[in-house]
Amino acid sequence: MSPSAAPLREPRSGYPPGARVLFTGEQIRSTVERMAGEIRAAYGEQELTVVAVLHGGLVFAADLIRRLDMPLRLGVVMASSYRGEAREPAALELPQHPQLDVADRHVLLLDDILDTGRTLSALAERLGALGPRSLRTVTLLDKPSRRVVPIQADFRGFEIPDLFVVGYGLDFNERYRNLPDIVALPPPATGPRPG
Repeated sequence: MSPSAAPLREPRSGYPPGARVLFTGEQIRSTVERMAGEIRAAYGEQELTVVAVLHGGLVFAADLIRRLDMPLRLGVVMASSYRGEAREPAALELPQHPQLDVADRHVLLLDDILDTGRTLSALAERLGALGPRSLRTVTLLDKPSRRVVPIQADFRGFEIPDLFVVGYGLDFNERYRNLPDIVALPPPATGPRPG
């Protein structure tokens, strides 16, 4: 599913040193369009409540919802397991409630990446307890080699290997979210492997 990554051909302003482009902006746009078609087919004309996980899912959510021509509500939740310069997840911080009422509504929980599965699973459990009519998940990136919780996204964009990625909303120490491409950072010289 994933095209092979190649080193950046020339230095580009704002890109981390040694980064490799995994998916270009054009590949991302095409994949988001495909995913929007799958979601439209699944829900038809039913009203959909999209709950986006901040901050990483913000760019993906903005692009995806503009391609969904159905009645739609948008809410956000804050969840974090990577903080500062960490490349390994820490204890998960979850909000008390989403911004919108989800009871008796079709809910689509959106996140940028499905890695260990802890965040998406915990948020899905919390939203499920609020009584939605249906609850599905969508994620742009899926890293199954890192899964520790048995969860699969209902809609997914790209499957990626065990790399630490930034761009298109994903960050490292709050940097690189604005890159139009998704790029892999080189492994650190010392310390844990990226993940």
